[in-house]
Amino acid sequence: MAVNAFGQLAKHPRVTALRNFITGWYLSYISADSTRGVPESGPQERLSATGDNLPNVIQYLKEQHEERLQYILNTLSDRVPRLEKVEAEMTIDGRLVLQVKDAPFDKPIMAKYASDGTLKMLAYLTVLYDPEPPLLVGIEEPENHLHPRLLEGLAEECRRASANTQLMVTTHSPFFVNGLRPEELWVLYRDDDGYTQAIRASDMDRIPALIEAGAKLGDLWMEGHFEAGDPLTNSGKPKRKKG
Repeated sequence: MAVNAFGQLAKHPRVTALRNFITGWYLSYISADSTRGVPESGPQERLSATGDNLPNVIQYLKEQHEERLQYILNTLSDRVPRLEKVEAEMTIDGRLVLQVKDAPFDKPIMAKYASDGTLKMLAYLTVLYDPEPPLLVGIEEPENHLHPRLLEGLAEECRRASANTQLMVTTHSPFFVNGLRPEELWVLYRDDDGYTQAIRASDMDRIPALIEAGAKLGDLWMEGHFEAGDPLTNSGKPKRKKG
């Protein structure tokens, strides 16, 4: 509240900069069910936190950034084989219906009949390849409703998008982590006083060497090679040194 109030006064330029930075954050917890909605027509520049305005954003991209939309759809087709086209069509009562066309079929189907994975991947790509990305993008548990085989590819898309915005993703999926590099992964745990601490995978003993030998981060996590973050070992805190 203080940042919001003082940040509107010209005599506090640093607070204003902080306020502008915070208000520029985009935090999402996209739900597949939310993307199946039929909102009122009208282009919208940015996806909502739950993704319930996905048809509106597709309409906006089609009207204002058609090349970017085509890039998103091409990427989606690479990640979801046999997908041909996604369009937002207006109904007679002024609402938008998202339609998805697969290669084997002549006609598209309504989004409510499409798979959760297709809709969620489309929503994430729409966020990641925003033509004018926010200063910070936060994505919560992208693994929900996505096939595990798609998660490494999504991690790669996140890496590409991070060239244009700061990106923070939280996950409990080793399949997503398999697509990351040691310097990209921070493991969180709570210390004895209850405070959240973080350690980067690249700073853990043996992890860089194991990755260099061909191992994957998510597999190392599940096999117990991480120094912290395992809730079944020392309550997630760093392992006690022997001796």
